[in-house]
Amino acid sequence: MTRKQKAYARAGVDVALGNRLKRPIQSLAKQTHGPQVLGEIGGFGGLFRANFSGMREPVLVASIDGVGTKLKIAFAMNKHDTVGADLVNHCVNDIAVLGAEPLFFLDYIGCEKLDPRVFGDLLRGFSRACRSAGCALIGGETAQMPGIYREGEYDLAGCIVGVVDRAKIVDGSKIRPGDAVLGLESNGLHTNGYSLARRILFEKMRLKVGSRLPGSTTTVGQELLRVHKNYHPIVGNAPSGMIKGLAHITGGGLIDNLPRILPNDCDAVIETKSWRVPRIFQILQQNGVVEDTEMYQVFNMGIGMVAAVSERNAKRAMSVLRAKRIGRIERGTGKTRLVL
Repeated sequence: MTRKQKAYARAGVDVALGNRLKRPIQSLAKQTHGPQVLGEIGGFGGLFRANFSGMREPVLVASIDGVGTKLKIAFAMNKHDTVGADLVNHCVNDIAVLGAEPLFFLDYIGCEKLDPRVFGDLLRGFSRACRSAGCALIGGETAQMPGIYREGEYDLAGCIVGVVDRAKIVDGSKIRPGDAVLGLESNGLHTNGYSLARRILFEKMRLKVGSRLPGSTTTVGQELLRVHKNYHPIVGNAPSGMIKGLAHITGGGLIDNLPRILPNDCDAVIETKSWRVPRIFQILQQNGVVEDTEMYQVFNMGIGMVAAVSERNAKRAMSVLRAKRIGRIERGTGKTRLVL
């Protein structure tokens, strides 16, 4: 048995190291557990005892996602304690738009070779974000795959499951012409548009992760590793029925994400001058010579989530959601229309 393990390690997969690194997962994961979680981390499956008291018709909501090429910035900076939180928050937001409460999260780490410090940083990021979201980290998978990944690199994916009472599902079906469109500010690029951003900043502008952004005291690396916001604490506290539709502004930007919640006879008209676009997006557009429409299709442009509410609730909703009015719903064909 020992001889086989050593041969496997020589081939690039160190089973013994993997087993040692997984031991601390128990303590990190347990920090996210409530009485619903049964058993220990490390089994063939995670156990979660569902208790949906107070819900007449509970509906499970699931989503899966990754961090994308934002990981390239983590590699370049050798800083890995934020991308795990990015992944959790992105997944939490994707089910929050349906009105769901997060229940549990599972992660996947695929790597060339396990690095103890990197692995620990990633797990601490998962644990920290899950605790903040009230979501249990109940399991995951770590795969060492030499020959698939470059040395020192890895990939992340995450799966989340939540629950919502069927009568309280937020799906956009009640959106009507005359409704107000509100925007919740983002915290930078979040987890989308990094392939274009890296090309502009590192190839065209020839900056490094340690370079200062033009007109800023922030470095390129610090700006690009800002943690993706978790909007669940905000939208989850809105009074029932206030929000008609929610869109998480991820890949596809405002142009492609808003139509996912619009009825076929409604358009979202977005007044792009109604909020201040963060400087990072201005830098990217100017130096990349990117057209306005493409910017709003690749990046969030400072708006990380959008809510549609009735006009009579708009003022109160802006206060509850800490949001700005950025547009309106008009008759149309289910598209986003930008007023540039």
